[in-house]
Amino acid sequence: MGASSNELNTGYPLPVSQRLEFRTWRTVDLPLATSLWADPRVTAFISRSPWNGAQVEERLRTEIRFQEAHRIQYWPLFLRATGELAGCCGLHPRDAPRGILELGFHLRPWAWGKGLATEAARAAAVHAFDVVGVSGLFAGHHPENAASERVLGKLGFRYTHHELYPPTGLLHPCYLLVQDALPEG
Repeated sequence: MGASSNELNTGYPLPVSQRLEFRTWRTVDLPLATSLWADPRVTAFISRSPWNGAQVEERLRTEIRFQEAHRIQYWPLFLRATGELAGCCGLHPRDAPRGILELGFHLRPWAWGKGLATEAARAAAVHAFDVVGVSGLFAGHHPENAASERVLGKLGFRYTHHELYPPTGLLHPCYLLVQDALPEG
C-alpha cells in the first residue's frame, strides 16, 4: 500500500479533515505564504502592522524549521474540492516539559465563516493527542477576534489567563485543552 497524499511530504501522517488537505510548507511555497501572510486582513489579529515580504519569508522559514526539528508546524491547508490554499493550521512548541503544544490557525478572508477554522483546528487537535501524544494544547487569540474565541469554545478549550503577546503588544486571552475535553467531531 502506498503512502497517502498527506504522508508524502513527511513519511508520517498529517492531520486529516473532510474538506481540507494538510501538507507541509516548502521553500517553493513563498507565493502561497505571501497570499496568506502578506494580506493585512490575516495579520490584523497577529501583528501590530501588516507583514512585508521579508517577514513572510521569515515566517515560512520558521514553519519549515519547526517541521524539521519537531515534526509540527502550522501546516498549509488546501480545499480538497479545488486545491486552493485556504490558510494554515497546526501546532508549535509551547511547554515541552509539560507535554503542551500551541494550536493556531490563520485563514484567508474568503475562507472565513465557512466552518473551516473549526474543522482544521479539530483535525490538528486530534492529531496532537492521537499521533503526537501531547498532554494538552494551549491557544490564545487577539482580544477582538471573536471568531477565534468561538472556534476555541467549540473545541472545548477552557480559559486560563491573559498573557502579553509581543507581536500585537496586547494581553491575549489564553486557553488550555486536554484530550478528555475535546468534543466528538
